[in-house]
Amino acid sequence: MSVHKKKTSAIVLLVWGLNAAGIFALLIVFFIYWFHQSALAAPQADPVGTIYPTITSIPTRYNLPTITPNPHSTEIVVDSPTPFVLLGVQSGVIGYSVSGRPIEVYTFGQGPKQRMIVAGIHGGYEWNTIALADQLMDYINNNPDVIPSDVTLYVLRDLNPDGDARDHGIDGRVNDHGVDLNRNFPVNWTATWDRTGCFDQAPTTSGTGPGSEPETRTMMNFLNFHNIDALISYHSAALGIFPGGTPWDPNSVRLAQAIAKVSDYPFPPINTGCVYNGTLADYAASRGIAAVDMELSTHEKTDYSVNLKVLNVLLHFQK
Repeated sequence: MSVHKKKTSAIVLLVWGLNAAGIFALLIVFFIYWFHQSALAAPQADPVGTIYPTITSIPTRYNLPTITPNPHSTEIVVDSPTPFVLLGVQSGVIGYSVSGRPIEVYTFGQGPKQRMIVAGIHGGYEWNTIALADQLMDYINNNPDVIPSDVTLYVLRDLNPDGDARDHGIDGRVNDHGVDLNRNFPVNWTATWDRTGCFDQAPTTSGTGPGSEPETRTMMNFLNFHNIDALISYHSAALGIFPGGTPWDPNSVRLAQAIAKVSDYPFPPINTGCVYNGTLADYAASRGIAAVDMELSTHEKTDYSVNLKVLNVLLHFQK
């Protein structure tokens, strides 16, 4: 064999050897990666053999409910309201508005008796109810002993964040479907109503059906999965205290009477001739909750000092 042929054969063998080595290295890398991924996916155990469950990552995207547009209104795009921040207290998001704004509940205390305050059902038109809820939560946060040891208090500061963001006036009353949320609950719901003596300063509807709105369903779901026994739904202005139920629920009447004793809010409430249908208080009363719709004295004031007394009544109410 010539020297040239020997050199050529040696070069060929070297190339094939390098290729084989490269393939082998790639196989080793692939095996190590596969083994590592399998180990991460498998249930973990501590040195004594206790098996820990596989951890599923927390989703960062939420699927909002499908919303059927109300034919009587057009969706309004508005800025987000300024968020409420209460140092040391965590809020929980329990649902979302038509336009995807979070609906939050703050929790105080850990007792078995569950009480609730709901504000902002009429959004920016009754913005002072939201301001009052913020004041009350700030007071409780600074004076935690006001919550009895056997009570848990839930505060939903803004049930209609879209209306609150849109306008602190008449146009802020409804949600982004043009619905008055306090006529959308499924108890005594009606598609239309006589406007005599009722709010009629801007177009409103009661929704495409009972419980049609995501804000309403959020509130219903919260009540359905909690054992609330007394509830105040704050409104404004000036008409007084409306017990839930048709006819009025006896426990709701007792709560209204107790509130009237420590305040100047009228009870029985002022009768304007308006017939109220689909209200939160009626729905709550249908679930055995002592519930009232309560009107602040004006659309601007929070009646803070008076409502500290009202808060005390709610926290100590006995059915």
